[in-house]
Amino acid sequence: MNILFLSHYFPPEGNAPATRVHALSKYWVSAGHNVTVITCAPNVPRGIVYEGYRNCWRQEEFVDGVRVIRVWTLLAANSGILKRSLNYLSYAWRVLFEKRVFTQADVIISTSPQFFCGLVGAWMAKHTRRPLILDIRDLWPESIATVGALQNRPLLRMLGSMERWMYRQAEKIVTVGAGYRDKLIERGVPENNIAIVSNGVDLKMFEHLSDRNQTRAEYGIPRETFVCGYVGTIGMACGLDTVLNAAETAMKDGAEHKLHFVFAGAGARLEELRNNAASRNLHNITFTGLLAKERIPDLLAACDVALVYLEDRPLFRSVMPSKIFEAAAAGLPIVTGVAGYAAKLVNESGAGISVTPGNAGALYDGLKELSINPDSLLQMGTSARRHLAEPYEWSKLAERYLAIIMKQAG
Repeated sequence: MNILFLSHYFPPEGNAPATRVHALSKYWVSAGHNVTVITCAPNVPRGIVYEGYRNCWRQEEFVDGVRVIRVWTLLAANSGILKRSLNYLSYAWRVLFEKRVFTQADVIISTSPQFFCGLVGAWMAKHTRRPLILDIRDLWPESIATVGALQNRPLLRMLGSMERWMYRQAEKIVTVGAGYRDKLIERGVPENNIAIVSNGVDLKMFEHLSDRNQTRAEYGIPRETFVCGYVGTIGMACGLDTVLNAAETAMKDGAEHKLHFVFAGAGARLEELRNNAASRNLHNITFTGLLAKERIPDLLAACDVALVYLEDRPLFRSVMPSKIFEAAAAGLPIVTGVAGYAAKLVNESGAGISVTPGNAGALYDGLKELSINPDSLLQMGTSARRHLAEPYEWSKLAERYLAIIMKQAG
């Protein structure tokens, strides 16, 4: 088959959407299919094009056998609703000029986020009469309204109508978890039109890890401390102010030399949180900044537990953060400050504990209890690897997804 995948993000960008599209696509190529991805010049999160690339009208390359067409967009950093919206819209506009690529496809997959990527995929599928699969990883416009990025009610209603139109165009909607499936059903999508293919992990990346003390020294993490690592986007919805408050509680409790926090990643709130921590003299926090994807396994291995955290909003109870599976692959116990489906998955698998989102005291108490129970840590880490990493290896998920594609392509 000729599979066309629209994605705003693709490696060398290392965020969750880029990782998902790359992992699925390269497996489908290995299974004998032709995969083309239309994406942007890599620039996330700062809006600056990576070395070796240009933000030109069209640039082609092959990545692990996947044909990658990079198209011009109006670049913007990962902050500010207006510039980011123009960035998203410019991608959708530019994709309209690739009609020939669409007509060569047997099936079109279009991913959201971002929303306009899904929308232009639906539009082009309709006008080229190709079957469409929507890959839904986020629910727009609800998600941007939830974090306060957009409050204009008429505009939100218009975007909501466009969202429902987009869903109606799809022969199949593939989403990443039961929470989003339930939300889609609430929006009128028939349940039999929805399939779940979770995010996953490449276990091979975790086979040869550096010495944890060497990694700690590299990033200035105290060697003898109990380290809680947050690895991922530091964005508007992450609720990481609560983690700063927990770090301050540890200092007041005299535990600053025992408990240490690491924030690895970049995003709209990184500088704000970094400045906040500095002004409060929270020296039990390390900010690594953005790391290359291949460095993540070593950093996780240098931690004692992994933190998955979000603000407590109704929408976020439906999410299944991809960082859960990477932490599990590193054999780490997982502390979830996320209500809903993610907490349920971690708890039922015995892979960690849940704390109340927004409650710094609960987070601190949970970490303090884990730090003095090495046997529990070992058991949770083993369960995480067995139940949340091995079943979610990308090749298994890609095979399941491919069966869905072949059925829709006829």
